[in-house]
Amino acid sequence: MDKVKIGIIGIGNMGTGHAKNLLEGKVEELELCAVADTKEARRTFAKENFPSSIVIFEDGDKLIESGVCEAVLIATQHYEHPRLVIKALEHGLHVLSEKPAGVYTLQVREMNEVAQKQDRVFAMMFNQRTNHVYRKMHELVHGGTLGKIKRVNWIVTDWYRTQSYYDSGGWRATWDGEGGGVLLNQCPHNLDLLQWICGMPSKVMAFCHNGKWHNIEVEDDVTAYLEYSNGATGVFVTTTADAPGTNRFEITLEKGKLVCENDKLTLYQLEVSEREHCFTAEEGFAQPKGHFVEIETDGLNPQHMGVLKAFAQRILNGTPLVAEGIEGVNGLLLSNAMHLSSWLQKPIEFPFDEKIFLEELTKLRTNSKFKKTVKEVTFNTEGTY
Repeated sequence: MDKVKIGIIGIGNMGTGHAKNLLEGKVEELELCAVADTKEARRTFAKENFPSSIVIFEDGDKLIESGVCEAVLIATQHYEHPRLVIKALEHGLHVLSEKPAGVYTLQVREMNEVAQKQDRVFAMMFNQRTNHVYRKMHELVHGGTLGKIKRVNWIVTDWYRTQSYYDSGGWRATWDGEGGGVLLNQCPHNLDLLQWICGMPSKVMAFCHNGKWHNIEVEDDVTAYLEYSNGATGVFVTTTADAPGTNRFEITLEKGKLVCENDKLTLYQLEVSEREHCFTAEEGFAQPKGHFVEIETDGLNPQHMGVLKAFAQRILNGTPLVAEGIEGVNGLLLSNAMHLSSWLQKPIEFPFDEKIFLEELTKLRTNSKFKKTVKEVTFNTEGTY
């Protein structure tokens, strides 16, 4: 077998983008053979713009049950991700899931338990892990030459969205439809990178502001404080309303400081550990000596194509994935903890009772009185709206 027959479940913005890339032959190891969507407008778009050989299904369940595919890419609404992953795996299909892994960790843990019992490939679409800058940060932090992490700061406020964006779908920015706002829609990649590079914190205190800048019922402005088991601290700030936004990721370690901004990585490396300097320097104001180091990377940033190629190669040749599917729970743990901290107005220590999060989320879904205004959208020839 030199190609994997794949189907895409959900052909909105992301699903259509993946479909176009596959149809253009950008991942030669994958052959698109089917798509599915519950919305008639999207199925009509697929019928009019995709080759007639592509089988179109009314929903993901029918596609999975059809037997026409060997693998599926799931790009549906968030709550559906774990259910469809489980069903696909149990039907013997390989699965690649878009982010997030789900809305609440209990649901994702169930999914992971099923995945570990199957002999199928299960991967997450954490395409930012393919970025050469983040890969180098991971290498430098985990390599140990810079010592332990002391402080983490990530201001990621360049996720700007207009009210029109939120009005484009009834499920968007609602507790019942999406399960959250900026943390669950825009930031899963950032939260995954945060834990992948820096590890999981031991405590989180967060302030999530719901509908602060838009007419929505979920969070569009978040500030979170993190504590790590080694004493390191961190701050994570995000919003969909800053213009211009900022994306600056700083990691201060015992022997230097990494700064990622504007797709560039800089390192200021100390000659000796700051901890050693602090207790051996004889002058009270003496700064540790250091110098900027030119960081070399391989310059590669394949993004979605990299994840898709790795997924296909794992199926065909057993080579490594960009992100194992079961890893999707880690970033979700962070967002669940931030939400829960804000809802209960108290710090959340890891591990926490994940049932309490689900109980609080269920209350928000059940008691919501928010009236969503949805504006009809028209698909263009690119499949976006």
